[in-house]
Amino acid sequence: MRENLDKQFSFTSLKWFNFFLYGTVVLFSSFFPLYLQEVGMNKLEIGSLMSVGALVSIIANPFWGIWTDRYQNIRRIVLLMLTGTLVLSQVVFQANTYEMIYVSILFFYFFQGPLFAESNTMILSYIDGTRHRFSSFRLWGSLGWAFTAILAGPVIEWAGVSVLSYLFAALLCAAMISLIALPRLDHSIGIAPLPFKGFRQIFYHPFFLSFIFFGILVSIPNTMNNTFVSLYITELGGSKTMIGLAVFLSSILEVAVLILCDRYLKRSIPVLLGWLALVSALFVLRWWLMADATTPLQVAFIQILHCVTFGGFFYVGTRLTMLLVPKPYRSSGQALYTLTWSGISGIMGGVLGGWLYQYLGAQNMYQSGVFLSLIGTLGFAAMRLLANRGGYHPQDGHLEEDWNEIELNR
Repeated sequence: MRENLDKQFSFTSLKWFNFFLYGTVVLFSSFFPLYLQEVGMNKLEIGSLMSVGALVSIIANPFWGIWTDRYQNIRRIVLLMLTGTLVLSQVVFQANTYEMIYVSILFFYFFQGPLFAESNTMILSYIDGTRHRFSSFRLWGSLGWAFTAILAGPVIEWAGVSVLSYLFAALLCAAMISLIALPRLDHSIGIAPLPFKGFRQIFYHPFFLSFIFFGILVSIPNTMNNTFVSLYITELGGSKTMIGLAVFLSSILEVAVLILCDRYLKRSIPVLLGWLALVSALFVLRWWLMADATTPLQVAFIQILHCVTFGGFFYVGTRLTMLLVPKPYRSSGQALYTLTWSGISGIMGGVLGGWLYQYLGAQNMYQSGVFLSLIGTLGFAAMRLLANRGGYHPQDGHLEEDWNEIELNR
């Protein structure tokens, strides 16, 4: 009886941990650009600074993955990462020169960037061999993301953007307390470093490389929007509360979309490529609507499309990676897909979006997103026609159906 109570307490603590962790990240990603603008940075400088996280993640993710494998105490590793994130976040907020902000943000992202991957691995380790599914814990993360955003907006509106550092610290401390309440694991599923050796073999598969290329084109505008939507809402006369509403609407249905895709979407290359073309077309619609928006409320409601576009693109892209790459190189394929989505696209989206916003305005930035997404849509549609006519056959028909593995690679 006591053991069952301890396990139930562990799973409750895990859910709250995910809630607070996602809450801290949404505070930083959605409101930190406002803080940077208040201290005097222009759009290009903000975009360049925010893109640093994507660059650092290329090194940070395999670094923490290797140490997790060697130390075999992922709970303590995640606690160390949270501590580093807490300390360096306060250094970032207290920095009084641009140079100090850039230097401190590099170290901040080194600890904060891989937190999602490591925490997902930790959760999977705790629920390994139980009846619990990862999606229930991921739901708490989405709730933390959505409700933190909508509650933080009015607080920041009332107290000023400088209160962001205190909110960030409070949620991080809550996440650390939830983590400390967990019992120590007697096992770990581990997380492997990026398997760079398989990259060479992948480059002999032009069909998969085309998929990666068109995926980059579609994901660059998504990074632009994630970085600058809060500034765009402010520019249109919106409040911090409206920013919180926009983030809330963009994420509240995301998990539902992922679960529906997993349950009903057929696993075949032509079908998935067709869905990817459709989702990319929705991205085109989304950026076209954003470019024509004239009120902050319009921008907020357009963000509802994020649940379908991001959720659908992420799910279908992950499934296609497993189908397009031969089985021995699927791990490298997933690493490359993640690297292009969060790394290359993150860097290009931040810098390019910052330049376009600074010198041509937000409308032109979103119109460029329409153009890039349209090329990606046409590319995926062409790939779908080719696959449907027998132009491509996977070399290994075995399909891994593990939803937890997909979530782990996110």
